Amino acid sequence: MFIKTAERTIDVSSQLVKITHRLTLVNNGKTPVKSVVFPVETKAKKNLSFFKAQLVEGGKQLVAKENPSKALPHSYTIELKDTLEAGKTIKLQVEAVFSNHLSPHPAEITQKEKQLVQYRGNAYLYSQYKVGSQTTKISLSSSNIESFTKVKPSSQSESTVTYGPYENIPPLSEEDIVVHYENNSPFLSVESLLRHIEVSHWGNIAIEETIDVYHNGAKLKGSFSRFEYQREQSGVSSVKAFKTLLPLSASDVYYRDEIGNISTSNLREGDDNVELELRPRFPLFGGWKTHYVIGYNVPSYEYLFNSGNDFVLQIKLIDHIFDDMIVDNAKIRVILPEGSSNIELETPYAVTRLPDSLHFTYLDTVGRPVVELEAKNLVESHIQDFKLHYSFSRVKMFQEPLLCCAAFMLLFLTVIVYVRLDFSITKN
Repeated sequence: MFIKTAERTIDVSSQLVKITHRLTLVNNGKTPVKSVVFPVETKAKKNLSFFKAQLVEGGKQLVAKENPSKALPHSYTIELKDTLEAGKTIKLQVEAVFSNHLSPHPAEITQKEKQLVQYRGNAYLYSQYKVGSQTTKISLSSSNIESFTKVKPSSQSESTVTYGPYENIPPLSEEDIVVHYENNSPFLSVESLLRHIEVSHWGNIAIEETIDVYHNGAKLKGSFSRFEYQREQSGVSSVKAFKTLLPLSASDVYYRDEIGNISTSNLREGDDNVELELRPRFPLFGGWKTHYVIGYNVPSYEYLFNSGNDFVLQIKLIDHIFDDMIVDNAKIRVILPEGSSNIELETPYAVTRLPDSLHFTYLDTVGRPVVELEAKNLVESHIQDFKLHYSFSRVKMFQEPLLCCAAFMLLFLTVIVYVRLDFSITKN
């Protein structure tokens, strides 16, 4: 294989590093090719959160699987839709998202200082194939660039740094580059996300998320002055508020922390979703954290489908918390109705399924099945639907109403018997 042209766009305008590759590949061998290999540099692999490959024409997504080898310990095998015959050409688009890949420099700043960060990468496309011609464009959040590594030819134009074009680059070429620039975008990460999805066959799905958010940007050096924060344009890298997007059908929304309900939040209904503006009790500077709970209800007919006694729950594994989010650790608990069986799970990407458990609430006898999932290092691209198949007999829906009726009947019978008994020692 031979890469005729390679165009890379590296977006580092937020806290994420989003790299888009547009590759023109030529089968310069004598045999057909069914797949191509895309390696990831070892120093960047630990920060890789999302990987996707698709055809440029038509945009059909291709299957990409991790397939490490001794020569390439961190690589993906991209399965082509059709076999690429000898001498033929194909155009691919490969997207990769990296989290926690930008480092604040300096690591500590005062309340009045702006935040500077460093991006470290490779001036060349890291590939096991020879590259005929390649260009890399790095899109920054500001034109205030302290410095960048110069690899001829390279240039700067406002908030864009361009490397290349480079011709006839050998396989697995590396040339380290560092771009030092101003980036005051929110560096918020979700340290822990606990998402409860409770399914009811009486027309409602209750969702509650317990979230721990921390600011992983440059830490605040010195004390915090609220007077100066309100009087001057200081704390530009701090976060006063952020927006969470809820389903359009969300109702009974609440937002609280350990103290109680936070009344500074605002709820707006848009065309496609409900926008919840969350304003913590204090602004978040580097190294600061906040903890809160969000809950709401959605109608079950939008996410629950059935054929007879076979049901499918199709809902998002995680939802939008804030723009360009990073979720370090996520645990999802799906609580099914009591009596559910034959549970099967389909996820859009690899997650860890924990042992199932039981959840007891009002009028439960044997407990409700709970499916628990765990995932790490998630970004917005991971907001995708999962499917949970299970069986549930409609007759069991009447179990709790019958228990209530039986309890009341027993109570009334007890009262009837009690008022008719004579507990006196002597007759009048």
